[in-house]
Amino acid sequence: MRTALVIGTGLIGTSAALALAGRGVTVHLVDHDAAQARTAAALGAGTDAPPEGRVDLAVVAVPPAHVAATLAEVIKADAARGYLDVASVKGGPRRELEATGTDLSAYIGSHPMSGKERSGPLAASADLFEGRPWVLTPTRDTDTEVLNLALELVALCRAVPVVMDADAHDRAVALVSHTPQLVSSMVAARLREADETAVRLCGQGIRDVTRIAASDPRMWVDILSANPGPVADVLAGVASDLEETVRSLRSLQAADAAERSAGAAGIEDVLRRGNAGRARVPGKHGAAPASYETVAVLISDQPGELARIFADAGRVGVNIEDVRIEHATGQQAGVVQLMVEPSAAPVLSASLRERGWALRQ
Repeated sequence: MRTALVIGTGLIGTSAALALAGRGVTVHLVDHDAAQARTAAALGAGTDAPPEGRVDLAVVAVPPAHVAATLAEVIKADAARGYLDVASVKGGPRRELEATGTDLSAYIGSHPMSGKERSGPLAASADLFEGRPWVLTPTRDTDTEVLNLALELVALCRAVPVVMDADAHDRAVALVSHTPQLVSSMVAARLREADETAVRLCGQGIRDVTRIAASDPRMWVDILSANPGPVADVLAGVASDLEETVRSLRSLQAADAAERSAGAAGIEDVLRRGNAGRARVPGKHGAAPASYETVAVLISDQPGELARIFADAGRVGVNIEDVRIEHATGQQAGVVQLMVEPSAAPVLSASLRERGWALRQ
């Protein structure tokens, strides 16, 4: 691939353009907001000048509601050898495109499974897709050349290709992406009118659960409008669990011992099912989940402190598998949770203590 046209210079489009441009592809940028295209070009994502002729691949990075119309337009204009969209919903836009009578042999649907809470070209980065799944949804009509162009795009963005049926993809993202967004937003909404004293007690748990609630509502309305049925199906299951959990909690208040016991059993059931589901979430690099030991280190909020901890871990040959930071309320300090292989935990703990770090038990 030598040339590409990226239509839509938001987070995903600009990130893909940055990755392509960084690997020698000449990228042309188009956006209904010309200023946004100029911003992406200024960041090094390509040029906002139109291509002189047909490009190798056109990447349509517009909201789901506009995908079909945009694709129909650029395919009719014969703008590229191949056409690909990156919308987070696949079945609906493809059916809309089919309804226009457009020849779909040069088109393939795709969805990079990566993003941020922030949107727009200024949030973009060339490594956004690195190591992340990138779903491709070819049909029987998709030309082999177009599939190869899509695979080349995925490789240039250093993502991992996953081939799926479009409707199966939409059911999957309803479960692992769209429903979590809504649940996170609903939990965060409880904080809106909460007493300030309660909000000040927020810890890492509530931060983890509500992190994605900071996402752009307008963007999510577009996404959910294109995939309402599968999301509603998953939420119906969540609602059933919620109703049963509420009943179990009410039972824990009962005077009758048997009713309290039944309530406790109901709560334990949903927690254990949650354990089982969480255990299925892939671990590092998409591998099977691993069990790590946590070494908790007290740390002051000063420049260089994290670098010192990592350097001290490296000196004894311990690899930090994951890390979390829990900030203290009202203090310039916190706790760094270092996740390591179980066999490495005693070695790391002893080494950090020798170097003067205070560990939390």
